[in-house]
Amino acid sequence: MAALSGGKGWLRSWLPALQLLRRGSKAVTRHWKAMHFQRQKLLAVTEYVPPRPAVPPRCLPAPQDLPQEEDGYVRLLRRQVEQAFRSSRMVAVCQYNSMPDEDVVTMRHYLRKHNIEVKFVLNEIVRPVLAQSKYRNLLPLFVCRNILLVSPETRAREMLRVLKGIPQVNLLGACIDDTILSRQGVENFARLPSLEASQGQTVGALALLPSQTSSLLQRGPSLLTALLDEHIRRLRDTGVPGKPPQEQGKGNH
Repeated sequence: MAALSGGKGWLRSWLPALQLLRRGSKAVTRHWKAMHFQRQKLLAVTEYVPPRPAVPPRCLPAPQDLPQEEDGYVRLLRRQVEQAFRSSRMVAVCQYNSMPDEDVVTMRHYLRKHNIEVKFVLNEIVRPVLAQSKYRNLLPLFVCRNILLVSPETRAREMLRVLKGIPQVNLLGACIDDTILSRQGVENFARLPSLEASQGQTVGALALLPSQTSSLLQRGPSLLTALLDEHIRRLRDTGVPGKPPQEQGKGNH
């Protein structure tokens, strides 16, 4: 008894080995269930089927795009580009990068001093014009934002001098006197002398050849004349003065 009474604390602290605890989870009431066969047949029968065209699309003629009427302003801009190429002896194509408006005004001012005008053009305007003209080889240059430097005179040297101080404008090529030139070609053209100096050099070269030819043609007769004069002088020194050699022979007979 003493042992049992002494072990009451042990009985109070004893817990069963298996305890049942209920969690707070909800029971799953929805599960995937296959659709009934009758319903599947009903959905298949009632599915919408679009009607087939009477003529297959591949047998129909290709749709023709109706020509769209050009805007009057676009025609005006293209006409201005054509006039610029027609009336200018020098048309330079440059790549234009953004720059302040004050620098643009300064560039226009310095170029206008040399009778060079700056024209801002759009590729959509200038490309159709060049594609139908003799300047079609300039088309690869119009791939970004471009400007045209046009002048009724060939002012390549002055243009390069002005563009040298404007890094935002890069020369790509030019058409000078109906001849398409690259940037290097424009620089070589700018090193050529002026037209007056070239004309003077050409006239001098053309006058030199006739003078040399004339001197060569006169050389033979002048030499022959000198030889005949020397021969006559010798005959005079050796013969009877006042009588030719033939008459002296006749007198001896």
